[in-house]
Amino acid sequence: RHVKSPIGLARLVMDVSPHVMLSGQGAEEFALEQGLEPVANRYFVTERRQRELAAALDASAGSFRESLMGTVGAVALDAAGDLAAATSTGGMTAKRWGRVGDSPVIGAGTYAANDCCAVSATGHGEYFIRAAVARDICARVQYTGASLAEAADAVVKGQLAEMGGEGGIIAIDPAGNLSLTFNTAGMYRASIDTRGRVYVAIFGDE
Repeated sequence: RHVKSPIGLARLVMDVSPHVMLSGQGAEEFALEQGLEPVANRYFVTERRQRELAAALDASAGSFRESLMGTVGAVALDAAGDLAAATSTGGMTAKRWGRVGDSPVIGAGTYAANDCCAVSATGHGEYFIRAAVARDICARVQYTGASLAEAADAVVKGQLAEMGGEGGIIAIDPAGNLSLTFNTAGMYRASIDTRGRVYVAIFGDE
């Protein structure tokens, strides 16, 4: 609630603690011990998200959805051949207190391993957790010989869609192949390669 950079804190949990995940007050305490800048909780409040919350509270509980623009994800391949993924999100609007989405769950919203791929996901988190989307994509690449695109399509446009889950992923493999795959009308996405070539798109036909 008071950590200015959740991604920065997640990196510290990975690098300087023996744990995979910290939450709640324990995470706040760890952040202070590591010298991260605390902020008032109102730092995270925006007018747009307040309007979104008001609309969600007027709806039925079953219609609560992830924010359309609440997730920021990144995947990368460096010069040494190391793959990395990071995912940060505002989460589901009007979620129940204590709800944990897919973004911090390794294998659901985020996964990276040098022998297969790196994946960052966005969408209806409950479905991404149930389908272990990020890990499933990488496992298909690792164990079945599927290309990254084939694996992503099978999981996101196949299994996830069949379950009723909406969303998408960005992913990269050890050869630098990209997959920007989604089962919705659009997904904010961009990429840049070693030559500085930039791709930016929103809708499916771009």
